[in-house]
Amino acid sequence: MDLDVKFTDGGVCAPAGFKAAGTACGIKGTKDKKDLALIVSDVMCSAAAVYTTNKVKGAPLKVTRDNIADGKAIAVICNSGNANTCAPNGENIARETCRITAENLGVKPGDIAVCSTGVIGQELYIKPFEEGIPELTDKLSYEGSAEAAEAIMTTDTVPKEVAVEFSLGGKICRIGGIAKGSGMINPNMATMLSFITTDVKISPEILDGALKETVKTSYNQICVDGDTSTNDMVVVLANGLAGNETIDEGGEALAAFKEALSKVTISLAKKLARDGEGATKLIECRVKGASSDKQARAVSKSVIASDLLKAAMFGADANWGRVLCAIGYAGADVDVSKVDVNFRSNRGLIPVCRGGAGVAFSEETAKEILMDDEITVQVALNSGSATAKAWGCDLTYDYVKINGDYRT
Repeated sequence: MDLDVKFTDGGVCAPAGFKAAGTACGIKGTKDKKDLALIVSDVMCSAAAVYTTNKVKGAPLKVTRDNIADGKAIAVICNSGNANTCAPNGENIARETCRITAENLGVKPGDIAVCSTGVIGQELYIKPFEEGIPELTDKLSYEGSAEAAEAIMTTDTVPKEVAVEFSLGGKICRIGGIAKGSGMINPNMATMLSFITTDVKISPEILDGALKETVKTSYNQICVDGDTSTNDMVVVLANGLAGNETIDEGGEALAAFKEALSKVTISLAKKLARDGEGATKLIECRVKGASSDKQARAVSKSVIASDLLKAAMFGADANWGRVLCAIGYAGADVDVSKVDVNFRSNRGLIPVCRGGAGVAFSEETAKEILMDDEITVQVALNSGSATAKAWGCDLTYDYVKINGDYRT
């Protein structure tokens, strides 16, 4: 459907009735870097989440899964600097974090989603939460999204937030989101960490379905380094304060909501890919002519996940053979003899492959095109009408430097 969706300011505080804040409580070993974020609704929300498929899961995921099993939540608290994964008393720390937060907000611990991100395997202590949460609740503001976005960062170089505005049944509605992630990014039915708020009135069951559907074409279509984190999670809270009729079944209202939600998740996904550790370029793979949506998604994701292609893009090398190689191991039934490939950027477009074979092209022109900081790999499978996009970044020397001494 053709929905009028406008980008706006405010992040997770753009929707009516949401406050947020961020503070430094010392989890990162300093009071100079924010490491604790809180997002709170004025009223109870429908809640949904998706989680990492990694068999090793952070303790907060288990607690959050329990807490929002009833489809309800009112707040999200998240620390950065420590993943609370494979650590002593991890679940106890996560539950105690919910208890302290609930006590300061005057709500129930079971109505809070809790998240952590940072170094795996280090013990997380409760003292920073005991000292930081009261300060955090005092700082809550309807303009606090930017502080919350900063507080969930680890190796990110910039905060990531977005918001959109649209109309449902004559009511102005908004969806806002923040996200973090720069490394260990290869989501599968989850994301790094992303928190989404909306004032749309929607049932928990329908919200859950909309989130899972949207994640398939946004967060699950990005890759920085092929590592799926232990703490990946996306949480969405919907408080209904926009005043629209409750979305509790399929129809035009649900389609409009999913379209607006997709605008938010895709925007955040691209911000995450662009800010990959050490990255200098955003890479987008656009696949058309696939036999199915599943095939299109698989091929586009495989291309942008190829370390060899990422390295070639860093060096502005039009090594199109690496694109076909990635298509070949994508797990999709592709007729390579039909595949066409172009490289494109704001500096121009150059065909490099037709019918699965190379074509003559100017290496100098190709290099100039690939020197841009946004590159599109266009792949035509010529076997159907399905399309898909995926996003990644180049692989640079700095990625190795960052991860060579991540803990120290």
